[in-house]
Amino acid sequence: MNFRPSPLTAALLLAITAPAMAAPTGDAPADAAMQAKELDTVEVHGERVQKASSPKYTEALVDTPQTITVVTSEVMAQQNLLGLRDVLSTLPGITFGAGEGGGGYGDSINLRGFTASSDITTDGVRDSAQYTRTDNFNLESIELINGANSAMSGAGSVGGNINLVSKVARGDDFNTFTAGAGTDGFARATADSNFVLDSGVSVRLNAMAHQNDAPGRDYEEFKRWGFAPSVAFGLGSDTRLTLSYLHQHDENLPQYGVPYYMNAFNNGPLPGLDPSNYYGYHNIDTQEIDVDMLTGAFEHDFSDRVGVRSVARFQKVDQLSVVDATQGTWCLADGTNPATGATCTGGMPAGTYQPSGPRGYSRDTRNAIAISQTDLTARFDTGAVEHALVAGVSFSRESFDLDTGSVLRNPDGTAVVLPRMDLYNPDSTWNGPVNYVLTGRTAGTLTNQAVYVFDTLKFGERVLLNLGARYEHNEGDTTTWIVSTAAGPAGPIGTVTGRNPVLTNDDDLFSYRAGLVFKPAENGSIYLSYANAKTPSKASVNGACTVQTCEVDPETAVNIELGTKWDLLDNHLAVTAALFRNERQNYKVADPANPLNPSGEQQLDGKARVQGVALGVAGHITDAWSVFANYTYLDSEVLHGVSAYCAANPNDHLVGTTPANPDGVNCSNSTHFPDPLKGNPLTATPEHSANIWTTYQFGDWTFGYGVTYLGEIYLNNNVLPTANPVTNTTPAVLYKSPGYVTHRAMVGYEVSERLGLQLNITNLTDKEYYTRIRNNGWAMPGDERSAVLTATYKF
Repeated sequence: MNFRPSPLTAALLLAITAPAMAAPTGDAPADAAMQAKELDTVEVHGERVQKASSPKYTEALVDTPQTITVVTSEVMAQQNLLGLRDVLSTLPGITFGAGEGGGGYGDSINLRGFTASSDITTDGVRDSAQYTRTDNFNLESIELINGANSAMSGAGSVGGNINLVSKVARGDDFNTFTAGAGTDGFARATADSNFVLDSGVSVRLNAMAHQNDAPGRDYEEFKRWGFAPSVAFGLGSDTRLTLSYLHQHDENLPQYGVPYYMNAFNNGPLPGLDPSNYYGYHNIDTQEIDVDMLTGAFEHDFSDRVGVRSVARFQKVDQLSVVDATQGTWCLADGTNPATGATCTGGMPAGTYQPSGPRGYSRDTRNAIAISQTDLTARFDTGAVEHALVAGVSFSRESFDLDTGSVLRNPDGTAVVLPRMDLYNPDSTWNGPVNYVLTGRTAGTLTNQAVYVFDTLKFGERVLLNLGARYEHNEGDTTTWIVSTAAGPAGPIGTVTGRNPVLTNDDDLFSYRAGLVFKPAENGSIYLSYANAKTPSKASVNGACTVQTCEVDPETAVNIELGTKWDLLDNHLAVTAALFRNERQNYKVADPANPLNPSGEQQLDGKARVQGVALGVAGHITDAWSVFANYTYLDSEVLHGVSAYCAANPNDHLVGTTPANPDGVNCSNSTHFPDPLKGNPLTATPEHSANIWTTYQFGDWTFGYGVTYLGEIYLNNNVLPTANPVTNTTPAVLYKSPGYVTHRAMVGYEVSERLGLQLNITNLTDKEYYTRIRNNGWAMPGDERSAVLTATYKF
């Protein structure tokens, strides 16, 4: 651990010693009598959170036929989990992509084997911008909903979706202040106050300021601040209105890690490298994020059985990133290239790195969304059958604007010559010219209109039938502009010289779900559920459909799940178990050789499947001992990875006109005889993963300990033999990153009824491991051991 106190850190260290600081958890208790008890105990999953936050879920979690994990703000605070990636990395079945993706630098989430980067909602409505969600200061909880889920959350949601539940004004007075300081320049302060005024009016003010360096890294740092006021009218009455606003500003240095090759010539990070090395240009690289979100939520109870809730939101996310991806040509100390195993060429000396690719790459993006969602909930009887009916409509419009460019340019706009670096001691300071040049411009829009209905039918005390359906119209477009890359009559380098044809996607989507629940006892259930997901070619406003994809029908996925849930020990401990199969029944694959498809339009011939087991335990074993543990087993497989034509015509893998291939068509850019992917596992999908977090309260002390395990993941599933793919049927060589185990610990001390201290140590054993791997490119070293001391004061 490297303790580097900043001025803000020093100030917070002084504040911790003052008598006005406090306990480890973030939210105020429901009443003063519980205050001392809650200062340093966990508010456990499955005990207080009785149901999912969305009104579409009418029943308690124990009676909901779906695997849902809820992480409360108290649990996040106890483990010092500050960002969305921090929280999700402790939950099994989730992995993360590496840095830059199609949507830009940000959270790249893989859930149960399938991408979920666009499957995020906030308070049950869409939040599709791809950016790094760095701070949970304004979140009450995070809900992880597993399995195909379009009926609930809309287009996409193949592996599930993630719902963020915001903090808003409520009906009790409290004040909570925290201050934290720690290793690696960590400094943090938060304030959360709720004031109940006259006539059912309540105001909540929530604020945060934060900074830290990435533990174990030379330059990456994170700075942010945010505030989130909200006001509620009519609390305790039949008609309620809540208005809330969130602003957060980030200034970060992006993380791209170290070179990483898992192939026949290398086994992970390049040998001899210091994991702290920075291979970009730290004085140029940046990530600046501004999030503004304005929300209004109106609720009215017509009776104790009928009510309506309507949410309207406008959100804008601006993000500017300048990155230098860790890619190029590497020459090891022994004079070999780890990508090829051959002797370095091009005059590269041993122990050097020649950068290439997107260096000084700038992305300036703006996402905006306006959305309205209205839900009518009615409980009624038809004879002996009880109904809990939810019917709703949703309307949204999103826009996306992106300018890409290069900042490492000469004054005339031409590209600079990138100097070589020392592979083992890189000089990450850029001393050359800095001139921004536009290289691309893209815009997109996406509109969605949806109507849905859900009904839970209760047949006596033992049987529930959960039914739901959603119909939506999804329409989007993508526009790209032509930008000159060389000076000419149309203008200098970086000049917009024209616009390409607008590409559009227009789909009607129907999704559904059904679940049968049997209750052998009041505190338990056994269920069987079936649901689907629909994903159009323009599934997110950031995503660009192309000539080859825009007219392709939506992809379909289905999920079947058999599970059981039990609330034990007088409803203090929740136990869950489920068997599931999530299958992409079709997805788009290239069809380059098909003479019946001259346009080259992709085909819905791909198929993949993930099946497995999910186990969970959460709650209090005793009054003093709490536990939250999960295990997931994922068995993934590609069932069909190429177009049906290419799989059925292996001779078309040959290039050029031959007797066996008279048309000269070619499938070789997508296949290897007959299907190189079939039977292979999905990438970034761990077979085994698990976590446990447990705390024990002993007098004024609370002790917490946690373990997170992520098993091996495949980094590729389609490396082909170099010989003729028709005659050589040698199986592809698959490479796996090693699994790892990390530990964390917490000690809390209740100084007084209002004041508490909490010490968190993350990566307790200082394990070296790598995440967000882009094989034969780069990977991010996991954070080294770090420690944070937090004081919290409540009144």
